[in-house]
Amino acid sequence: MADILMIHFQKAKNKGGDVEDVAYPTATKGVAYVTFEDKREENLNLSSVAENVLQKGEHRLEDKRLYKGYPLKVSPCGQSVFSCVTCILNLSILGEKHNLEDLVEELKKNLPDLSFGPFLPGGHIHVQGPFSAVCTLQNKLVLKAKHSVSEQNDRKKERVPSPRPNVRPGRSGFSSEPRENFISDTSEEILTVVVDTDIYHYMKTFKNKLYQRALEKYCVNTSTSTDGDVTTIYLYRDSTKKGPSPVEDAKNTMESLFAELHGSLRKERLSQKGLTRIEKREYEWACEVVGVLFPKVLIVPYSTHIDIIGFSSDIYEFSRQVNKMAGNSHKEPQK
Repeated sequence: MADILMIHFQKAKNKGGDVEDVAYPTATKGVAYVTFEDKREENLNLSSVAENVLQKGEHRLEDKRLYKGYPLKVSPCGQSVFSCVTCILNLSILGEKHNLEDLVEELKKNLPDLSFGPFLPGGHIHVQGPFSAVCTLQNKLVLKAKHSVSEQNDRKKERVPSPRPNVRPGRSGFSSEPRENFISDTSEEILTVVVDTDIYHYMKTFKNKLYQRALEKYCVNTSTSTDGDVTTIYLYRDSTKKGPSPVEDAKNTMESLFAELHGSLRKERLSQKGLTRIEKREYEWACEVVGVLFPKVLIVPYSTHIDIIGFSSDIYEFSRQVNKMAGNSHKEPQK
């Protein structure tokens, strides 16, 4: 199959060119890595041949050794690596269970890219799908939560004539983290930014000074809630600072920062399943050594694998060198 792919991307009708290497099979089923030989475009971090191949649009893999032709999905290495995330939402604030079931059915129709699991105790539900769709879901639920809280406050006012403090809708969140862990001063505006957890860790490691400067500029504090692949950042006014606090401006700045990282970062997973303790240590040692050559790559070790996060120009070569140094050059990184 690697030979067939190489021939396909060398053909002029496919806008191809000189192919340096085809990595197939890989740890990700149905995914191949194709590297072209010519010079890279600085702005796109892509070779000019790769750019031409992408511009062709539809690709179809055809060869006399194949039973039939097969469509190929071609994308830049690292595109949409953070596209699929999972999280658990707490929908209990929105109503009774039978109403929540109707709500989920409505969301399934409006957001077909998302997969909803069965209801768990306490109004929790498991959701999986593209990160952009999860963000859209979060925005929809925040609006519904605001409406729900507003109705609750109106009913309280009807029963009790004395004034009551407003409950901030931003407090409603959709996280498994207890609410008492969040800011208690509900008189201030609270806005949220939803990001991929890996991108949040990368930002805190390599862009934290820029992040903190933005918070200081707008006199804003934050608290965070992490639920699997999704981290929610809560922005609220720093009560120790005098003067106006444009929380909305801070939110826009944060979203721009994370959007930039989301578009340029990718993640690889080095599996350690079935390895001995010594072999795992060899992988960790190799990551430490190679990491010196790639200072902008974030290394996140787990018990069963090592995640590496960085820019497309670094991450594949980092993985290749680590596998080679650890004596596992035959293993390909898992997306």
